[in-house]
Amino acid sequence: MSDLIPTREEQEGDGQVRYRMLYESDDKVYTRHISGIYTRVRKYTGLPLLAAFFFIPWINLEGRQAVLFDLPERKFHILWSTFGPQDGFLLAWILIMAAFALFAVTTWLGRVWCGFTCPQTVWTMMFMWAERLCEGDRAKRIKLDAAPWSLEKALRKSGTYAIWLLIAAATALAFVGYFYGIRDLVVDLASLKAHPQAVFWVAFFTLATFFNAGFLREQVCKYMCPYARFQSVMYDQDTLAVQYDARRGETRGPRKKGIDYQSEGLGDCIDCYWCVQVCPVDIDIRDGMQYECINCGLCVDACNSVMDKMGYPRGLIRFTSEDELETGRTNYLRPRLFGYALVLAAMVGLFSYQLLTRSPVEAEVLRDRGARMYREYRGDIQNVYTVKINNMDRTAHEFSIRVEGREGVDYSLRKPRQIYVGSGEIYAVPIRVSVPKDQLRDSKHDIHIVVQAVDQPELQDRHQTVFIGPKR
Repeated sequence: MSDLIPTREEQEGDGQVRYRMLYESDDKVYTRHISGIYTRVRKYTGLPLLAAFFFIPWINLEGRQAVLFDLPERKFHILWSTFGPQDGFLLAWILIMAAFALFAVTTWLGRVWCGFTCPQTVWTMMFMWAERLCEGDRAKRIKLDAAPWSLEKALRKSGTYAIWLLIAAATALAFVGYFYGIRDLVVDLASLKAHPQAVFWVAFFTLATFFNAGFLREQVCKYMCPYARFQSVMYDQDTLAVQYDARRGETRGPRKKGIDYQSEGLGDCIDCYWCVQVCPVDIDIRDGMQYECINCGLCVDACNSVMDKMGYPRGLIRFTSEDELETGRTNYLRPRLFGYALVLAAMVGLFSYQLLTRSPVEAEVLRDRGARMYREYRGDIQNVYTVKINNMDRTAHEFSIRVEGREGVDYSLRKPRQIYVGSGEIYAVPIRVSVPKDQLRDSKHDIHIVVQAVDQPELQDRHQTVFIGPKR
């Protein structure tokens, strides 16, 4: 019975404890539309993200999609750079930096990522907008769902689902377009020539977006998102989060505007439930801090609008810390936050340096397994290698190869006369390195194979390997 829990109403009602599924939603959440500063911030942070997501695939740079993750070719094209499987450590680096950034922001401002910029939040906002457009605000939607089916109800619901499906299809096209090529994808789908896998993934992400942002919504934040489960580890007494000032608000109760409510033992909270009605995850912030809260600030806007109507000071519900509620002070400069910030700054600096100094030419040197370790020929000791040249630049280049090693040792190199490698190609070149036998002082020593572009000498890579000779 670990997945069953008793409901509050059933425990406090007739005394009989009945059970429901843990992941079963109590009721459909009908959110009230509200205006305020945090509502505007959510909109102005979401719109640039949406614009970037939908329009970046349509940008071309020098005849190629600006951002294209070409999985069959194992190449990630991002702006003017191309990354391959050997650059996987950069992706790991980005993920680690994102984790540290999340830790730092959570320690400082709680779950603001969830409330303002999380894709689940942004797409849910679009779907809720479609609901308001076709079905009206909260009271009208409740009345519409309770009413029997009619032509008006069918038309309103059909309009909502049609906009949802349009948004979901556009989302799927944009997402798959990052991997397939957005222009090719649209043309191939329109002409019914798209690869079956492309059709499958477009349909899959369309349906996933439709049901996820249309029906699951708060259940994703409550039950599916792991961030909600471990966020409390990063909170401390000075973390800024949405809080209810119980000292000021209690005792709750309705009243008329302008009366001396304090003489009747009432606090500033008029128990209007607007803070609950606007909450996208359907919680009552007045019950204290809860892991479901995504710090979106909508309850702050709702409460402030009610306080304005009643003529009370704003801030009954506000972004504040537990310390501020108890002592009136918040410690913004604390070692934990500084630690996260310093580590993150160091990682960003090192990553930027690695990215800026990264050469688009990479060489890998392998000893030829089909040949002997070394060979004696006319008084010389020869070693055979295979040099793999990976040209990650956007243009083709002709490359030269040279050998650098010990002073006083004459290295001769036998290789193809011309080494031409196209853009994005990997070309394997066999080479033979020779050293006079009388110049070898020991059985093995290090050498460097240097691969350099003839037309752009700054494009080069050095690879260290071992030259092996007979024991002396």
